[in-house]
Amino acid sequence: MKIFLLGAGGFIGSHLVQKVLESTDYEISAFDINTTRLEKFTGNKRFTCFKGDIFRETDYIREQIASCDVVLPFAGVAMPAYYLSKPLWTFELDFEQNLKVVRMCLKYKKRVVFPSTSEVYGLANENILLEDESPLVTGPVGKMRWIYSCSKQMLDRVITAYGQENGLQYTLFRPFNWIGPGLDTMEDARQHRARSITQFIYDILHRGEIKLVGGGNQRRSFTWIGDGTDALMLILKNYKGQADSQIFNIGNPSNNYSIRELAEIIIDEMKSFPNFREKAERVKLTTISPENYYSDSYDDTMNRRPSIDKIKRLGWNPSTTLRDAVRMTLEAYHE
Repeated sequence: MKIFLLGAGGFIGSHLVQKVLESTDYEISAFDINTTRLEKFTGNKRFTCFKGDIFRETDYIREQIASCDVVLPFAGVAMPAYYLSKPLWTFELDFEQNLKVVRMCLKYKKRVVFPSTSEVYGLANENILLEDESPLVTGPVGKMRWIYSCSKQMLDRVITAYGQENGLQYTLFRPFNWIGPGLDTMEDARQHRARSITQFIYDILHRGEIKLVGGGNQRRSFTWIGDGTDALMLILKNYKGQADSQIFNIGNPSNNYSIRELAEIIIDEMKSFPNFREKAERVKLTTISPENYYSDSYDDTMNRRPSIDKIKRLGWNPSTTLRDAVRMTLEAYHE
């Protein structure tokens, strides 16, 4: 199998490249505007990498799609701070550019494995989110957080329609708060742009204070990146076509914790690392309003817990606790 992976230098992409190269004989053609995380793979004969901008390298992308077996369009914006401050760029990248890729896949009859997002469920008020049943509810137009959700949701619908009308072979998957080493950069955290675990680690080490947006009562189902990429491997293998024309939640409902509880676990675990202990013991937890941390265009949902019955049928079951995921992430930073 030859894989063309756009956005290969991102968090999920780079971890998936490593797992594919370590556990299969697949070939990977990687594409990203930032290839720093991919440099360690350059000696592998089954790996090639091209540094480029998805907005400009249309001819190269077309050539790679024509010559591969499966396309993974992972290029996109995935941080609330970015889609609040750059909503048009978020739409142009997450929807328009990926639609271009999907249409090429249709033309050349290639399979697509597309990363949707748990954000598509938006404000759905359900205890368990079901891929094929739960409503997808977003907030007012003026709340820019939802432009990311709507971009992903619309592409989910377009891909599904291409499958129904034109026979496009596809699988959609929805990651639920995947965490691990390299989720975001420390520079993102310095500018208050990182997602929770990276932001909290930075704030403990450099600010002595964790600001919990809205008190940190929002609940999320945190998923270890290694568990997540295990699920992606099953989707790629696609035994007996079981993943065809399907949407899969990939999350860990057993790791459903509030953001405040996540912060407390991080602090507790950092105390076991000599280089982190002193600052972890001194850090303060404070509350800040969403408007003051982000902007008036911020909106959020209070809980997000997935049903994973469908992905379990492929043989997947997440096994990493939140505390273990935090510890392994801290080990990477500590090194």
